[in-house]
Amino acid sequence: MITHFFTFLLAALTGIEQASLIDWTASRKLTWADFKAPPDPASSNAALTSSSINVEFGYDDEELQYTIKCRFDKNKSWVRIHNHVILSHEQGHFDIAELHARKLNQALKAYRFNAKTVNDDVNRIYDSVMSIHHSAQREYDKETDFSRNKEKQAQWLKIIAENLQELKAFAPYGAKAITPAQQK
Repeated sequence: MITHFFTFLLAALTGIEQASLIDWTASRKLTWADFKAPPDPASSNAALTSSSINVEFGYDDEELQYTIKCRFDKNKSWVRIHNHVILSHEQGHFDIAELHARKLNQALKAYRFNAKTVNDDVNRIYDSVMSIHHSAQREYDKETDFSRNKEKQAQWLKIIAENLQELKAFAPYGAKAITPAQQK
């Protein structure tokens, strides 16, 4: 029996209808119809993508179980300028989130289960991956100048696609269990 249950969110999901969330899939690309929030009048951005990486986990003395979700929030994402370059840039943000969801899965799979420290260990792993994720998102905007540097934008999209392919083995991140016996 699982004795503990914790949820961590990149973006708060409390009270959001599940219908406003889109799970990341390779076959489902964002469209402008997905951006439902009104533009932020204080922002000069052309658009904003709100995505979350969620991990739910539970454990007992013998195993850790977890699930990861990477989602786009329609009700927190907005657009001011509609064009294919900006939409591609926003898809890049969502793809970067997926890339880090896979990295989180990779890190949790490599975790050496310890029932005494599992809660702190999973928190530390999550925080570490999310720190890298936030840095990657900022670097993406900086280097691409928010999609205006077309050469850098193309380079980034290529690198993101390559990294997603490299981490394809960590894409199916549904329910997982890690036990000490599996780690030997």
